[in-house]
Amino acid sequence: MKLLRLLLKPISSVAGFTMIELLIVISILGILAVAVLSAINPIEQINRGKDTGSQSDAEQLISAIDRYFAFNGTYPWQGTAAGASALNDYMSSTNASAGVPVVVSAGLVGGGAGAPAVLAELEAKDELKSSFITRIDSAVNSLYIYHLGAGTGNSTYVCFRSQSKAFKEKADARCVDAAGSGYPSDISTEAKAFICAGFGDAAIKPYSCLP
Repeated sequence: MKLLRLLLKPISSVAGFTMIELLIVISILGILAVAVLSAINPIEQINRGKDTGSQSDAEQLISAIDRYFAFNGTYPWQGTAAGASALNDYMSSTNASAGVPVVVSAGLVGGGAGAPAVLAELEAKDELKSSFITRIDSAVNSLYIYHLGAGTGNSTYVCFRSQSKAFKEKADARCVDAAGSGYPSDISTEAKAFICAGFGDAAIKPYSCLP
């Protein structure tokens, strides 16, 4: 019996030591996991993912509008009206202030003669899919669209509110100041002030605009 105990004692010691080592490794891995999560800031990563999605949607909408204009010679909000007239001059959106970007929604319609619903017109001409329209129409973070319309060569801008710190910093850098002096001349003074109203204020989410 004594001999059996002597033989089993080293085995139990080894088994116990192995379990302790395993617990130590698990503890170290837990500490490392907490450290990594703290370093990468999961909330920032989630918000950055949302901003990246909004940016992708904005790019798709601008591309659809550019293709429509290249083929038809007018913008989808103009209807039968001729010339690159200002977007806000052809809108009947109730929440739009004159001269500033307006919210993109399925109900967004032009105010010109025979002007159609903007997104419906893009879908009818096969520039956008219905699934895309449904997604941006129901999105929590809305897209905003703007076009100055005076003269030729002006760009169509699509904006969204930045959610992440990284996109906020980029938005502030492009604005330069609250007056939006960093934006080009094909954006009105009113629109620049609207876009850059949150400049330098961490509590306000500024707009990121494309292109």
